[in-house]
Amino acid sequence: MGTTRNPNWSRDEVILALDLYFAAGRRQLPATDPEVVALSDLLGRLPLHAPSDRLATFRNPTSVSMKLGNLLAVDPEHVGSGLPRGGRVEREVWDDFGGDPDAIGNAADAIRSLVGSDALDLGEDMEEFAEGRLLTRLHRTRERNAGAVRRKKRAMAEQGRLTCETCGFDFSATYGELGDGFIECHHTVPVSSLRPGGGATRLRDLALLCANCHRMIHRSRPMMAVADLRTLIEAIRGTA
Repeated sequence: MGTTRNPNWSRDEVILALDLYFAAGRRQLPATDPEVVALSDLLGRLPLHAPSDRLATFRNPTSVSMKLGNLLAVDPEHVGSGLPRGGRVEREVWDDFGGDPDAIGNAADAIRSLVGSDALDLGEDMEEFAEGRLLTRLHRTRERNAGAVRRKKRAMAEQGRLTCETCGFDFSATYGELGDGFIECHHTVPVSSLRPGGGATRLRDLALLCANCHRMIHRSRPMMAVADLRTLIEAIRGTA
């Protein structure tokens, strides 16, 4: 059976729509507006949905205009109801960014910079950041830069044992030889600041973390700084 409806809007797409919503003065624009037409074209070029899942109406100007109407419904400053359809993803994105136009703009700029990039291989990620799938994948690619990870581990090992920079967990102390040299690497640059290419990964942009702390940082929205998680852990331990 063929596709009967277009795929739901992703976080990436809603971020771009919300950026236009703020740029338009927090209002719905008609389908004929040049900015709506431009966003429709951009959404059609994002590698988020397989061509086989798209109808001829996929993210056309009318659907973009309607999405702006959906955003009216989640804007606390809007008097009225907005368009009734949509809601969950729109509200999640709004809440994650605190309705901050600058934060939304930074994330939208980063997403736009990825259009046409061959650096992304979209796959399944356990956690999607507030900034959407495209920037999540770029972040993970930086974390898995094998050469940079080796250099970071070597530099830290020369200063002492490889321990988690937030909770102090030591794989070697817990697992013996099995844990020697094992630790995960986290890219600390804010996700919305990432761009394709972007130069070599710097050692100071990498942090060594245990799997639990790494997952907690990835789970936070927006992504928590390593120092902030360390402070949180210390505060909790201090009250235990």
